[in-house]
Order: sequence, then structure tokens, then C-alpha cells
Amino acid sequence: MTSTTLSPRENRRRRRLGAEYVKPSPYTVKAGLSRGDPATRASALVFGLGNIIRGQYVKGFILLALEVAFIAFMATTGVSCLAKLPGLGDQEQGRVLVDGFWEYTQGDNSVVILLYGVCTLVICVAFVYLWTLSVRCAYKAQCLQRERGRAPRLIDDVRELLDAKAYEPLMFLPTLGILVFTVLPLIFMISMAFTTYDHDHLVLFDWAGLDNFATVFSNEGGTVNAGLFLSVLGWTLVWAFFATFLNFFFGLFLAMAINRRTTRIKGFWRSCFSMSIAVPQFVSLLVIHTMLQPQGAVNRLLQEWGWADSPLPFFTDATWARVTVIIVNLWVGIPYTVMQVTGILQNIPADQYEAARIDGANWWQIFTRITMPYIIFVLTPYLITTFTGNVNNFNVIYLLSGGDPTPIGDSAGKTDLLITWLYKLTVDKNDYNLGAVIGIMTFVVLAVVSLITYRNSGSYKNEETFR
Repeated sequence: MTSTTLSPRENRRRRRLGAEYVKPSPYTVKAGLSRGDPATRASALVFGLGNIIRGQYVKGFILLALEVAFIAFMATTGVSCLAKLPGLGDQEQGRVLVDGFWEYTQGDNSVVILLYGVCTLVICVAFVYLWTLSVRCAYKAQCLQRERGRAPRLIDDVRELLDAKAYEPLMFLPTLGILVFTVLPLIFMISMAFTTYDHDHLVLFDWAGLDNFATVFSNEGGTVNAGLFLSVLGWTLVWAFFATFLNFFFGLFLAMAINRRTTRIKGFWRSCFSMSIAVPQFVSLLVIHTMLQPQGAVNRLLQEWGWADSPLPFFTDATWARVTVIIVNLWVGIPYTVMQVTGILQNIPADQYEAARIDGANWWQIFTRITMPYIIFVLTPYLITTFTGNVNNFNVIYLLSGGDPTPIGDSAGKTDLLITWLYKLTVDKNDYNLGAVIGIMTFVVLAVVSLITYRNSGSYKNEETFR
């Protein structure tokens, strides 16, 4: 017998004798099928059988009930959902005139077929995981029974879940929520990108392969093309950069100004920023949108005071519109940065500042060597999150400018982001397939930028230290 196949009892005996201790192999599916007894191997067909035989009735019957539920689901609904998925349905709604009245016969709905098919595939993947869990649980019960003389009882499993494995019950509901409300809709959206689900095919549509991607990245004319996509993508990145870092630096400046020892009534200034956060954002944006119209309050006042001969093109000129949304976003976003930075400034050790002043450092050296590195180290994840949020900042753009100005024939305006363009393609034009492609590309851009930035930051490389 080699050292890798020794039983736990033999390993303990060898350890007492001074021999090298070999950790028991993990409870994997491969180990269960190769080294498990007949009851463990039978658990691959009858879920929970190995646990039931070893006295773990609750765990065993739960696994068995889940297997029976899956078989019943597949027999009643799942098989038909998977059978329709390759064609997405082909039966149109019919109508027949009977005694002067139209009688309608229900046809196929490709959206429902696609949704049910995706859900069934996800359930099948979950069943495969349940199969591996059944084999692993049976093999674990077998090993523990051989080592301790009996398999763990229900009370032992409960105590372990409340102590050593407390993270499992605590993370179960959040993980389930992510899978149901994030991963599943994401898979459904990705699937739409490979179909003909547009304004001409709202009920019945078919698979289209990569045709939608070819449309988005083609140079041919149309409401969606490569030139328009690159234009919107470029403006989205420019907007996210300025909306993130201008808010950060202006908010940092104001927070440091308020935090100075010579600043009076600090609580009042901080309360002003807190009150601006309390006002609903959509209310503020809609009010500003009205004020900046050609006949709005701002243009009327400028003309009455003689500062402008004609209304300023806040939302009718591309450059003016882009500058306007960036400036208004400063008013919306700076208060959040002030609150974040204020908390960090109050937690920087005061002895570092005292030591720097004793060494003769001036205010700029103190800022660049102590304050700024500390803030950047702490706020890097926040900045990445803010950048991601600005790429998907639907509220500011849609409520303030609506994407305007929009050239005639284009589906996206000069201030549209990828997220607002996606909204227009789906809600306004019903081109869900092209919107799904835009959604996928938005995800790719955000994932690449976020991962590269975060993995190269000090917050990731030195999680437990500050340099």
C-alpha cells in the first residue's frame, strides 16, 4: 500500500511512530467513484443512498427528493422546453371565423421559449452539481465512518454549519439571489444577441448566429454600425473618466479645505453637502433640464442681463451638451466624494503629520507623501466602482440631455452612453438583438478596465499593508 492510499487510521498510527504523515485525499467525485464502496458508487444513480445507509437520513432524503423533483420537472416540462429551444418555435397565431366571430388559436412565443429553455439549461447545470454533491457527501460519510466508527449525525452537521462552516448558510441566500437575479438574466440577455429578435420579429424569431455582431461592427450605413458604435464608446469612456476624476479631485479639495484647522463652522459646510445628497437625483436633474432649455430660466436671465444675444445651445450643440452634462454631474457627484474623503482624512494618523513637520516638510510634500498616497490606497476600489457606475450612469444622461443632440437617421445622440443607447434600441425601437450586443460589449469594456486597474493597484497587491 502506497502512502497516498493509506487510511486515516493508518496515517495516525504512522505519525505516532514518527513516519511521514499523509493527509487523506479530498472528498472528490473521482475519489468517491474509484475508492468508494458500493453504497457510495450507487449514490451516483440514487442520490443520498450512501448517506441513508449510514444513518444520515435527513441529508439523504433531501438529496433524493431533489433528484425526484428534477426527474419530474424534466418529464413534465423540461424536455419539451429543450426540444423547442433549437427552433424557438414556428407556429404562428391563427384565427378562424366561426358564426361571425373570430376565434384565435395560440401560437408559439419565441421569447417565452427562449426564457424557459435557458432556465431549463441552468436547472440541468444545477442538477450536475447536485450529482457531484451526492457522490462527495456519500464518500465523506464513508471515510468518516471508517475513521470515527460512525458517520456524523444531524446534530454534528448542524454544529459544523454554525461553527467551522458558518459561511455556507450565511452565503447561501446571497449566492442564490445573484444566480437568480443576475446570472440568469445575463445568460438570457446574451442569448438574445444571437437571435433575430427585433421590431420586425417581436413574437416569432430564430437564431441568427453572429449576424448581429457583424451588423454592429460593419461599416455599412444604418441605424447601427461600427462608426456609431466607436463614437458612442469613445464618448462613454471620456465621460466616465471626467465624471470620475473631476468629482474626485474637486471633492478632495473641498474636503481638505473643510478639514483644515482654521476652517470655521465645519459642521455647517458638511451639512450642506449632506443635504444635497438627500434631494432625489432625478428631481434635481429634471429641474436643471428645464432650466437649461432655449426658453428656460438660465437663457432668459442671460438675455435679460445682456450677457447673451441668443439662447445658449446647452443641448443643441454637441460640444456644449457634453460639457454641460459633465459640469452638472460635478454638482451631483462631488458631495459623495466629500463625505468619503472626510472620513479618510479624519483617520490618517496625526503622528505622521507631526513627524513630517518636524523633518521640515512643507504642505505640498505632506500632501504628496502622506495624504494623497493614503487616500488613493483606500479609495482605489471606490474609484473603480465609481468609474463603472459612470459608464452605466443612465440617470444623468437620460434625464438631463436625453442623449441629445441626435443627428437625423442615427439611433444614438452625441451625449448618449452605451447604456442609454441600449435603452433606446430596446424600449424605443424594439431591436432587442442589437441592444443585447451593445450590452455584451459594455460588459466586456467594464470587465477589462476594472480588472486591469484593480489588479495593478496597491489595494490589490498590498491588501494588509499601506505603503
